Amino acid sequence: MTLTGIGVHSGNPAEIILHPAPANHGVSFLRTGTPTGNDRLIKAHYACVSATELCTVVGDNETGAVATIEHLMSALYGLGVDNVLVEIDGPEMPILDGSARLFVQAIDGVGLTTCSAPRRWIKVLQPVRIESGRAFAELRPIDRGFRLDVEIDFESPVIGRSRKAMDLTPAAYRREIAGARTFGMMKDVERYWKAGFALGASLDNTVAVGETAVVNPEGLRFPDEFVRHKILDAVGDLALAGLPIQGAYRSYCGGHRMNVGILQALFADRANYAIVEGQGARREPARAEYGAALGLAAFAAEL
Repeated sequence: MTLTGIGVHSGNPAEIILHPAPANHGVSFLRTGTPTGNDRLIKAHYACVSATELCTVVGDNETGAVATIEHLMSALYGLGVDNVLVEIDGPEMPILDGSARLFVQAIDGVGLTTCSAPRRWIKVLQPVRIESGRAFAELRPIDRGFRLDVEIDFESPVIGRSRKAMDLTPAAYRREIAGARTFGMMKDVERYWKAGFALGASLDNTVAVGETAVVNPEGLRFPDEFVRHKILDAVGDLALAGLPIQGAYRSYCGGHRMNVGILQALFADRANYAIVEGQGARREPARAEYGAALGLAAFAAEL
């Protein structure tokens, strides 16, 4: 499947092609159009993260990087896609409408195939926690599945304090998370521009927050869209564990840096986790309501 758009920070056009990949391949980015002229393969893994300011970046600027990967990674994790090769011709993923909805619709349009190999996942064995000022993130063991509990607390009265908890399943992800858009403060726009960020941001791909109200004429998609988008980002960043997680994630005033940081803390001690293997796999049927198939299918399996 192919998608095109512009990067929310660079403003540059980008095209991505999602290719099927075999079992145990994981998610990788094939970066073309690099500064060196050589294509570069970058693993979607926390160890390859080079920046977490306003977005998550893998690779490096000298030999080739891919920025703002969190929305696509979130869609892949949310739908249970374990193996895919993402070909991209520029340094930043297209932002599309600012959410993961169009990625989800495109993936559902081509459908998923279950791999023959048993699925592996990361089982959290003991609590892991990191803190930064008043912010914190933690992972805890649970009996099954992956649960997220995310809380935000902004000074802006438009956003304020909000908390949402959910068990991550493809159905819940499609319904509750995929459509939540990225957001930013109007008062910060000039500062972002000077720092080289948000050059492609617009009301078509970002919820713009004014002093007293949301600027977008259509308003919010959900009353608590802000915290839902923070969950979307957390799912995408935690997908960089390399395997799905069996555990519970909790964060307060977190972000990309904290999301990646909790993975670093988890893997810093082998006693924190185990790699376990399933005895079988099942998946949801392909979602036909988004229209005819658009291209090749991405392989996936869902516990």
